[in-house]
Amino acid sequence: MLTDKPRASPSSSRELTIVQALREALREEMRRDDQVFVLGEDIRIGGSFLFTLGLLDEFGPERVLNTPISEAGFVGLAIGAAIQGLRPIIDFQYGDFIFTAFDQIMQQCAKLRYMSGGQVSIPLVFQLPTGASGRGAQHANSVETVFFGIPGLKIVTPATPFDAKGLFKSALRDNNPVLFCVHKHLYGSRGRQLAASSISRGHVPDDEYLVPLGKGDIKKRGADITLVANGLMLHRSLNVAEALEAEGLSVEVVDPRCLVPFDTELVIDSVVRTSRLVIVEEGNERGGWGSQLAAEIASQAIGYLDAPIMRVAAPNVPVPFSPVLESAVIPDERQIRSAILELMEH
Repeated sequence: MLTDKPRASPSSSRELTIVQALREALREEMRRDDQVFVLGEDIRIGGSFLFTLGLLDEFGPERVLNTPISEAGFVGLAIGAAIQGLRPIIDFQYGDFIFTAFDQIMQQCAKLRYMSGGQVSIPLVFQLPTGASGRGAQHANSVETVFFGIPGLKIVTPATPFDAKGLFKSALRDNNPVLFCVHKHLYGSRGRQLAASSISRGHVPDDEYLVPLGKGDIKKRGADITLVANGLMLHRSLNVAEALEAEGLSVEVVDPRCLVPFDTELVIDSVVRTSRLVIVEEGNERGGWGSQLAAEIASQAIGYLDAPIMRVAAPNVPVPFSPVLESAVIPDERQIRSAILELMEH
């Protein structure tokens, strides 16, 4: 069944964290299709975020493959396996480590279908913990921002357990390479900080469902201003929107869910109704997906805007190691609130 809304009946769903929802999706797809397998560093004991916990016992070492610390090597292996008809998933300990395999991804993975005139498909999913989480500049990159401009890759950024499971199953069934980027504060793995938000945990149906790639979702309806955010920033934006609601300001919160393909039409429809737009992303402001969205809205819907488009993003510096400085760099609820109120003055 194809759907993008959770079932309302509590008897047909459980409250899960994102990592539990992803693990369930992976297990179901591995049972459904014996061509699906997973590889990565230390995944036989669950991996860094426990994404593969318990899978070795059910599927064995031939489908749950531990790899050496050689990202370029095992990404190349996975590309070759995908060309031969298998459906690999690579679990990265941290999404930041994918940069050591950049040539394999940009020059091979993203281009082979195009270069072969469609004779070759690369059904390959990269499971990538992204974003800052107190671990310094080399473990804090917004991976989705870096790869956003590369043709041939789909990029998914789920922020809720329901979306994570449905999108992951769709990604595994897609015949193109998919970067599946989950913020490190959203997994909900044991011993790891979980974002403070009303949607950090959520009901996930027992029944089979898919969330289509490229279709966004309105997480909160509003009339006064449109706010587009993804990942951890979606959670912070919802917290702000709910607080402002009590003060009489109605904020519509749009979750793109996928950056490539991007549901621009959903944002335009919202802007037509509200006439104001704030875009919030964790990545650096320069070259971010928010700048592309702002350009498209300016091109297609500028006549509906009553105020300039406002962006909230990290400044163009690496993420600091100091927790105090990291907090100053990564957009927070205070900055989001300030941007909304400033825009409402226009």
